[in-house]
Amino acid sequence: MLLYIGSTIFVLFNAMDETESRVWNGLFWVIQLFICINAVAKSFLQESRGRMLYFYSIASPGSFVLAKLLFNSLLMLLMSLLSLLLFVLFLGNPMQNAGQFIGLVLLGGWSLSLVFTFLAAIAAKAQQNAAIMAVLGFPIIIPQLLLLMRLSSAAFSPLLTIPLSTILLLMALDILVVVLAVILFPFLWKD
Repeated sequence: MLLYIGSTIFVLFNAMDETESRVWNGLFWVIQLFICINAVAKSFLQESRGRMLYFYSIASPGSFVLAKLLFNSLLMLLMSLLSLLLFVLFLGNPMQNAGQFIGLVLLGGWSLSLVFTFLAAIAAKAQQNAAIMAVLGFPIIIPQLLLLMRLSSAAFSPLLTIPLSTILLLMALDILVVVLAVILFPFLWKD
């Protein structure tokens, strides 16, 4: 995973001379999406049937899905910070409000990890079909990604501020995904 992050950002560094802030912002979030798909979304798809049966015998469905959500959230937070560090090192730092952007990176990484962990659980029960994850994830993740890009654009301008209501909306969406995962995963678990 670390090699994927480093090589992707290094290729961007070699492909572009100097990026303006809007391009930098868009590229950062697109790379975050692909990092999440490669790191987090495979969490359920890698599990064998025997291992899932073992987990079924030792844990409740709610605690199992919450543990997966927590682990993948921490993994994505780490990957998000690492990719931000590499972006700043290789592509420069066009941010005016770095603290706001770092906060949004953490919130965005958490949001992406929650959605893709839940989608991976659904896709794993559909005969390990990763294409289902892409089909289900596209209408869910695109609005969230656009919201993150729009919010983070404020970090590149000293005059713009991030509205608290929008951040609360994003957090409410994250909580909704967690609640849906806890409610719906037991039905997947029984299969």
